[in-house]
Amino acid sequence: MAILGIIAEYNPFHNGHLYLLEKSRQQGDFSATVAVMSGNFLQRGEPAFCDKWARAEMALNAGVDLLIELPFCFATRSAYYFAKGAVQLLQRSGVVTHLAFGSESGQLSRLQEIAGILAHEPESYKTALKKGLSQGLSFPLARSSALQEYMGGEKKQLQEILPGPNNILALEYLRVIEEEEIPLLPLTIPRQGSSFHSSDLSPYSSARAIRQALYQNSNWEKITSSIPPATKKILQREIALGRAPIGPDNLEQAIMVNLRLVSTDYLKEIYEVSEGLEFRIKEAANSCGTLEELRQFIKSKRYSLTRINRTLLYTLFALSKNQVELYDQHGPQYLHILGFSAKGQEILQKIKIKSELKIFSRGSEMKKARDENQGTALAEMIKLDCRATDIYSLLFPDPATRRAGRDFTTSPVPGT
Repeated sequence: MAILGIIAEYNPFHNGHLYLLEKSRQQGDFSATVAVMSGNFLQRGEPAFCDKWARAEMALNAGVDLLIELPFCFATRSAYYFAKGAVQLLQRSGVVTHLAFGSESGQLSRLQEIAGILAHEPESYKTALKKGLSQGLSFPLARSSALQEYMGGEKKQLQEILPGPNNILALEYLRVIEEEEIPLLPLTIPRQGSSFHSSDLSPYSSARAIRQALYQNSNWEKITSSIPPATKKILQREIALGRAPIGPDNLEQAIMVNLRLVSTDYLKEIYEVSEGLEFRIKEAANSCGTLEELRQFIKSKRYSLTRINRTLLYTLFALSKNQVELYDQHGPQYLHILGFSAKGQEILQKIKIKSELKIFSRGSEMKKARDENQGTALAEMIKLDCRATDIYSLLFPDPATRRAGRDFTTSPVPGT
């Protein structure tokens, strides 16, 4: 039985996601589709526009059968660790056979060739990478330069492939599959429409363009052609209920207050803080008045804005180097079910037989696992996910909706 796996954020679910879903299904005789989806905080270090259950509902309405949450400790990491956590989660479900993903390239064999270099790191490639890093380049730029040097005469083609946001994730998915010899069969679908950074609205707008339009007075007329009708309905409901919109600046006060309270010794222990970055962060916190000023102050040739966004999020959540080492050592420890269709419920029963991971389809199960496994990677991962939901809830526009403990009281979203 072939089951299709997808890794996504769905922030929000749009026509491009629907295109990937439909085209991927045409590549084989799949009995169901399982998606691993980021929770309330995302890979670029930002909060989602609306919460994970609303976004799971959008995907269910589009035909995804089972939605599983990617834990915070992987969902908010660099592309490699994001991919590693998500691919491991699909593998550990015990039922997913294929992984489909979009790419600007659309050339699976080419992407696999590059991913193989990343996975095995030939000596000359490693030397070129170290050289770039020693020159103060950010890791992505140093890696791109090293690949171009290693692969010689293919510089122009690499320059077209490597910067694409979808290609970057595609390479990391393939790299993890290669490194860990994971028996997932990859499928790639050429990305349609606007690039991630584009603010243009079209039938295949980027999620970023859609969010920008929504932040600007919820301009439904402009975005209607970019999203499925169910997505529009769910977004309108969440806004009406005071649970959206949420954007990066909603975290401004929390991050700024926290950074002014903590010491450089505290910051030094935070994941991704190294090479004296704690002093630069502290100086920025004491001299800047907005989150954007803070980011620009810290930004350098070595530290991109996206990396800074993630690091600032880690400071808020007190995510230490030791914690991350524990999470990476053990990988995903459970399957937190966000929603399922009737077919998804059947797949869930198969997962319960084949997977060695704990499965949480009720909040009480998650709470019990946390309480009975104190001090383990499992319990710490649960605590971090629940903390993320509790902090995210404080960002809701309507104060009446900001209660804590939603992971323990919210049931999976039902699909058709």
